[in-house]
Amino acid sequence: MKPVLRVRREDAYVLTMSNLFEAAGMDDGAPRPLADRLRPKTLDEVVGQDHLLTGKGPIARMRAQGRLASMILWGPPGVGKTTIARLLAQDSGLEFERLSAVFSGVADLKKVFERARARRQSGRGTLLFVDEIHRFNRAQQDGFLPVVEEGVVTLVGATTENPSFELNAALLSRSQVMVLKRLDEAALNLLLDRAEAEYGKPLPVTDEGRATLAALADGDGRYLLNLAEEVFESPPGHNLEPGEIAELLQKRAPAYDKDRDEHYNLISALHKSIRGSDPDAALYWLARMLGAGEDPLYLARRLVRMANEDIGLADPTAIHAALAAKDVYDFLGSPEGELALAQAVVHLAAAPKSNAVYTAWKGAMRLARETGSLMPPKHILNAPTKLMKSEGYGSGYEYDHDAAGGISGQDYFPDEMRDRPVLYSPTDRGREAAIAERLAHWRGIRSKRRGGQ
Repeated sequence: MKPVLRVRREDAYVLTMSNLFEAAGMDDGAPRPLADRLRPKTLDEVVGQDHLLTGKGPIARMRAQGRLASMILWGPPGVGKTTIARLLAQDSGLEFERLSAVFSGVADLKKVFERARARRQSGRGTLLFVDEIHRFNRAQQDGFLPVVEEGVVTLVGATTENPSFELNAALLSRSQVMVLKRLDEAALNLLLDRAEAEYGKPLPVTDEGRATLAALADGDGRYLLNLAEEVFESPPGHNLEPGEIAELLQKRAPAYDKDRDEHYNLISALHKSIRGSDPDAALYWLARMLGAGEDPLYLARRLVRMANEDIGLADPTAIHAALAAKDVYDFLGSPEGELALAQAVVHLAAAPKSNAVYTAWKGAMRLARETGSLMPPKHILNAPTKLMKSEGYGSGYEYDHDAAGGISGQDYFPDEMRDRPVLYSPTDRGREAAIAERLAHWRGIRSKRRGGQ
């Protein structure tokens, strides 16, 4: 009976394939996934992160100075976070300890810290790599603070989520955030070159097929090598075209989580594309979000907000277009109703833009807070009783419909407000241009009347 390979829970260690091979005593000739066989052996072999690892990059500076600070590696999956942490430990002569926040608790942390303190007494340091560190709660994150401050461990945390939102401020203040980039086309092609060198033959794909592999990987190097391995192991034949690759491989769903960072990144991109009057980019981001499974009614609600915030009275029909898109989607559902969302996106992006009402409303709210409970002027107050009439309520009020041009020019702000603020300043774009002309004329009448009083 073969011995069973067991993992001690106190290690809280999620074994990679290479760890399994090492623990089982297997040599490099044992069958191993391509991504593991091509795992970089030095930091110089890591691709796509030159902004951190070379020249004046922050990690390159640390290495040159012979010091290693605690850090948070923030980036999408498959860009080298775990590899960089392991190689930093190797490069610095530190013992590498790994925890996964998915499987670990406070007890696991304490045991790792005890081992690190024991090593420190014998003159050895510890690099503690915490994968998915954002999954630790606030109390667990606080547990790192004393051991980091005392230098018991050098902490390297990895996260796919924005550390500003997911990690304690105290922990962030003791760590440097390193932003890893999704792998670009050049980095992905370099990985495919290494795969070809490993197999000793070119990938059995056309140039277009090679580009398809890179597109399917979506910036994830590990996933790209898994795809390449599938292609290499496919039955021999001619070089595969994009359509044949799609049949051979299952297309990867885009990295997207509806309550995480990527969700907010894409809705921000959609909003700013509409605000910037670029219907092509706006349609692209709409398609990205719908393709990733975003709730269409969430998008409809955001379009209504954009129509109010960024278009306003420059095109009063924009709000109706956004609301109509919501109603059409409610009526038709997917996929037919998505066309109504696309139509609303194009309408909003192509419309003249104005945030004048949005700005005016914020100004009005601020002014209301500052002025407290000032009473309206008496001439615009109703006087349903004799006492109120005797107090001057309604005295001198002029009915605007009876005035020349339909405007009396009376004052409607509280008497105690000496300055008459201009909160709404329409633009010269779209329908607001005509509104601006009317308001300028009416404000002139009011100013002239105040000056004559």
